[in-house]
Amino acid sequence: METQPSLSPLPSLRPLAREIAALPPSLGPVRLVGIDGHAGSGKTTFARALAEELGGVPVLRLDDVATHEELFDWVERLRAQVLEPLAAGRAAHWAPYDWVERRFGPERVLEPGPVLLVEGVGAGRRALRPHLARLLWMETPRAKSWGRGRDRDGRELSDFWDGWERAELAHFSDDPSRPFADTLVRQSSTGYEWTSGAAGAAETGVVVTEGDGVPQA
Repeated sequence: METQPSLSPLPSLRPLAREIAALPPSLGPVRLVGIDGHAGSGKTTFARALAEELGGVPVLRLDDVATHEELFDWVERLRAQVLEPLAAGRAAHWAPYDWVERRFGPERVLEPGPVLLVEGVGAGRRALRPHLARLLWMETPRAKSWGRGRDRDGRELSDFWDGWERAELAHFSDDPSRPFADTLVRQSSTGYEWTSGAAGAAETGVVVTEGDGVPQA
């Protein structure tokens, strides 16, 4: 997993950041916020920008929790290593997966801070929703998201993407996230706009400017 460069805080994300900071804790003392969407939809870049606007809160990437053999079968590991300790007000100890070495790396520590963003495909699955203070869905069409992901990763990972697409289809068919999203986030030519309420699909939203190029997923 590549280390991403730091983004400058985006002032226009402040309304959303204020809303999240004002939510009641959902996991012990923590406001757990899920950012879900198709692979390649721009979750990682958006999460990093929102985290900085929230004062540098941590982001847990589900890419670091999943493995080659467990693309979506990581719930119990996440529950034991992260959710249960944080719910009890204790630090979470977990080990991110190394996709090159195909093994778990050195242990990391997550303190029970005010906000923790969890981003990745499946962040809004039914096993996690009871623990979420808010669920955001990246409203990028599946075909566009997958095309972006394939272009980013290149031909050498085309076989992986073939398997991933089948797995993601099966996951969202059984356990959809979008119908339960509190906020939809759309990318535009100048950044993002967000609307509250996936079920209502509100037509008006807040424009969120993002000037650092196309989000990476």
